[in-house]
Order: sequence, then structure tokens, then C-alpha cells
Amino acid sequence: LSFKNADLTSKGQNFHFIFAAKANRIRRVSILATSAKSSLLHGLVPLLNLTSIFKADVKRLIGRRFSDPEVQSDMKLWPFKVIPGDHDKPRIVVNFNDRGEKLFYAEEISSMVLTKIREIAESFLGTTVKNVVITVPAYFNDSQRQATKQAGVIAGLNVLRIINEPTAAAIAYYHLQMKYCNHERRNVFVFDLGGGTLDASLLTIEKDDIKVKGIIGDTHLGGEDFDNNMIKYCMKEFKRKYNMDISRSPKAVRRLRTACEKAKRALSSVMETTIEVDSLYEGIDFCLSISRAKFEELNKEHFNRCMEFVEKCLMDAKMDKSSVDDVVLVGGSTRIPKVEQLLRDLFDGKVLRKSIHADEAVAYGAAIHASILNGQFSDKLHKPLLREVTPLSLGLQNKGGIMKIIIPRNTLIPAKMEHVFTTHFDNQLNVLIHVYEGERKITRENNLLGEFVLQIPPARRGVPQIKVCFEVDDESILHVTVMEKSTGITSNVTIINDKRRLSKEEIERMISEAKKYKAQDEMFRKKVEARHVLEHHAYNMRNVIEHKEISLKLSLEDKKKINNAIDSALQWLEVSVDAELKDFDNMRKNLSSTFDPIIDNMIKREEEDGKTHLLSILKKFALKAIKSPVTGNILQFASLIAAICQNTPN
Repeated sequence: LSFKNADLTSKGQNFHFIFAAKANRIRRVSILATSAKSSLLHGLVPLLNLTSIFKADVKRLIGRRFSDPEVQSDMKLWPFKVIPGDHDKPRIVVNFNDRGEKLFYAEEISSMVLTKIREIAESFLGTTVKNVVITVPAYFNDSQRQATKQAGVIAGLNVLRIINEPTAAAIAYYHLQMKYCNHERRNVFVFDLGGGTLDASLLTIEKDDIKVKGIIGDTHLGGEDFDNNMIKYCMKEFKRKYNMDISRSPKAVRRLRTACEKAKRALSSVMETTIEVDSLYEGIDFCLSISRAKFEELNKEHFNRCMEFVEKCLMDAKMDKSSVDDVVLVGGSTRIPKVEQLLRDLFDGKVLRKSIHADEAVAYGAAIHASILNGQFSDKLHKPLLREVTPLSLGLQNKGGIMKIIIPRNTLIPAKMEHVFTTHFDNQLNVLIHVYEGERKITRENNLLGEFVLQIPPARRGVPQIKVCFEVDDESILHVTVMEKSTGITSNVTIINDKRRLSKEEIERMISEAKKYKAQDEMFRKKVEARHVLEHHAYNMRNVIEHKEISLKLSLEDKKKINNAIDSALQWLEVSVDAELKDFDNMRKNLSSTFDPIIDNMIKREEEDGKTHLLSILKKFALKAIKSPVTGNILQFASLIAAICQNTPN
């Protein structure tokens, strides 16, 4: 619900992107603002013209508790205020100049965006739009799915189905790329990294059968997290220079976020850019150069986590990466060069499929699925059958607060499973059923979906036989039935559930400047290039010594020497704004003079033991340096390559 593409279907197989037709495929972001006339404006405006009061990524609020640690962490960087509402439901505070403050639930904000999308679609079509298929991150829990559906209802829409985003992308990939491939079986890995979430899914597609084999993700890992790290870095630099904390000003944070988002996108195509905000705080202009290497260093942990999820998904599906036929990229954050590089490395150089527009794949797949549900999909020979899985395990709380799993995660849906349990005390008159979802053994660490009571006749402990049936429908909604066998007393409940959800009553509410002097510009370009070479050289060295097998072979003293040399080089880069070309080269040579002898000695020790494993690891690092997009980067590890060649047995 953060970045929106409106899609529609017409009779047959003609699918039209309304925003693509209206805005030449400019990505659009959901905006809400208050105007001088105190009206709430909701709509979609071009991302490059972001002038609203706030941009609310409601994906990170919807279906969550205010006390959720992730919500509390995010609030520190949001340019708007969130307060707790009834039953710990978060509410967004909007300030109206003449009417004070107004509070909104995340579902209301989402519904406003959906309403605007519907209005644009209706204007384009010239007819009423009522039915909708909404996609959500695959790892959304039950509460988040239900809240999303409620947003659709509030917008006056008939939600036909809630489907997972990577699954929708797979449907689009099937329709655009695979339906003419002689129906051979293909294993497709969908890597979906968007603005706020990561989804990794492995699907098997054979004939017209799309079967999800494994799914994993993080509802709190995406472009916004990369932005947050840039914002924190900028705040730190501002405080270092001016001894002022800008985190106290929501307006300053909002303007800084916009500049950081713009810089992040620029770094996907250039090696360095500038984060610039006029009069950011207390009348002080803020200007900071940031390189792609620095951006990658700031988000190193996040990028590595993304790859960990990929490996976990393959493990869950019991499939080796060599068995994956296609790796499909979905979501705007997959345009980040480092993400692409890590994925290529993980899949041993496999070509990443980018034939489907990263921002449109999910909407395209959802449109196909909607046309099937409406009976309007005319290609009966290539009508995909969609089979999803449960993203999280579902179960009950046993005595002692232990989770008893009834339906394991990655179970194909629809699914129905049963379990029989009994009482723990004599003459119990009722049984309290706690329904949870999650992967932790201790239920309190999982997500409580709901609880209800079943009345039973008194009997000795262990005698009553209580059968509980969990049934998950096509929309991943859980229905629970509990029956006491001797009496047939039954209790049915659809887990739509707890007090944190909205009640029925609540529902019913920039370009680079022209160059003037060629000689000066060329010298400037060479200096920038030299800066990048030195910076990459330093970070590559750090990556080498942090490699788990190499790290074990290095003494603490040697590690300290190298790290001190790297830190000195990076600190020099930060303060040496007017350095000459020779200065960068001298600094790189100084860095290598510390690093190379230590690595040479390590290789020699290994060869004396008749081993070459570390040598092969270093070769990989050298090859990566050669293949780096930084011009002249082939020189940055020249000394390392020379050392490797000299030490390689003939």
C-alpha cells in the first residue's frame, strides 16, 4: 500500500496500466497532506514532485500494535506523529490549522489511497469500479491481511481476493514469458524487494499449474530501511558539524528523507551524488556528498539479510539453487546494483530476469487473477491455477505456554487439519482456546490471532475429547471449529478477531547542471574517480579480512593494523575535499603497503602446509574488484592480484 499502480482488465486479454497511460510510467507514491484550507488531500502525485505534509508508509502500521517494537523504532524517523488508540491500535495525528488535530487509523489512510485509485480508474474507464484484488507482502500475518481487507471495505470496494505479491508477480511472469514454453516444468524464484518489505518465494510452474513451494520474508526490510540508514548518517554528520540534533524537527526529517530517497535512486546509475537541503534546520543549509560505496557500507547488514532470506527460502523448499531455472526481480529496490550483484553471486552468475517492469509486475499479475475470478479471462488454454501456501505456522497454546502447531508454514492452501486434546483439571466447565501464528516455540513470542471459550460438561481430567479443526481458505483467512466429542457441543469462529482490529462500526468511517569548462570538468571527473577507487579499495580490504575463513588465519595484531589503515584512509577521504590526484594515489599505496605483506605471509604459510583454499578465496575477491563498475578499479587490487600470481604454483 506504499507505492501504487492501478491496473485494470477488459474483456479478453487486454491489460492496461492506467498510470502508465497517464504519466509515462513515472512511479507514483501515495501521499496524504493537509492544505491551507484545512482539507485532507489524498492522491497520487509524481515522486519527483514530493511536496506533501507527510508520506505515510502505512504498510508498516497496518495491522500492528502501537507498542510493537518495530513501530516504536520507525516512529523516531517518521515526519508525522503516531499515538496509541483503543486496544493499542496506532493512530496517525493530522494537524488541521483551524480545527486542531484529527486522528486516523492506518486502515483509513489506506482506504483513502484506494479510493483515489478507484476514482482515477473510473475516470479512465468511464464506468463504475467496484471489484478489486489487493496484493500484500507474502509474510503479512493474519492481522495485517484482515486490516488490509478492511481498508478495501472502507473504500467501498468488494475485495475479491487478497493474494501474495510474489505470487502475483509469478502469474505475470507466466502470462508474459512462459505460456509459450511448451509447458515444461520450471522452478521460478521471485525476489520481491520493495519500499517497505521483502518477499522471497519459490514456485514451480508446470503447464497451467502455479504451485508455491516455499515462501519467506520480512515485513520490515526494504527501501525505507535503506533510506533510514542514510538519514541517520546525515543526522550524525549535521550534529558533528553544527552540534545540533535535527531529529526533534519532523519537518526537517521529512525534507531530509525526501533528499535521501532521491540520492538513493541516483546512486543506482551514478557513483556519487549529493544530498542537499536548503535551510534544513535553524536556517542552516545542508550539503553532503555520498558515494555508492558509502551507501552500500551503510546498508551492508540489510543487503546481507536479504540474501539470508533467499537461502532460507531455498532450504525450506528443499531445493538446491542449481535447480532454480529463473530468478525474477520484482520491486523498485531490486534496481540497487549491490542487490543485483549479491543475487547473481548467490545464484552462481545466473541471469536475473528483469523483462517485467519491476514496479508493475505485481499489479499485472493481480489483474490477471481478477479477470479469472470475474470469468473474463478468455485464454482458457493458458488459464493459470494458483496454489498458495501458509506464510506462518498456525497453532494453539498448550499448557505451559508452548505452541502446538496445527498447520505448519508453507502448507498448500486451502488446507484443513485437526488435533484432539483434553482437559488438565477435574470438573473443568470450559476450555479457553488461544490461537496463534508464528515460528517460536513460546506462544507469547508469536502473534495472538484470537481466543474464545468452549463450554464443556464436568468430567475427570483427561476424559473429555476436544477436537479442534483449523481451516485456511483461499484468502489465507483462518476458520477454527472446536467440538467436545461426547456431547457434540461445537464452537465456530472465523479469526477476524481481536480487539486491535477495527470494529464493524469503525469500518462504517532533480538534473545535473551543464558543464562549462572541459579541462576543469575532466580533472574533476578524474578526482572523483580516484576517490571512488580509494574508497572501494578500502572497503574491499575490509571485506577480505572479515571473511570468516581469512579472519581465523589473521592475528589480532594484523587485523588491528589493517583496520587502522582502512579507518585512516576513510577518515582522510572525509576531510580531504580539495585533495589532488597524486594524493589519492599515495594514500592507496600506503594502504596497500600495510595490507599486502600481511596477506602475502598468510598465503605463504598456507602453501607451506600444502593448501590453496585461501588463495582461491582471494582470487574471487580479486575478480570481483576487476568486474566492479568503478572505472580504473582494476588497479585497486593490482598488488593483491600480483601477490596471488606470484604465489600460485606453476
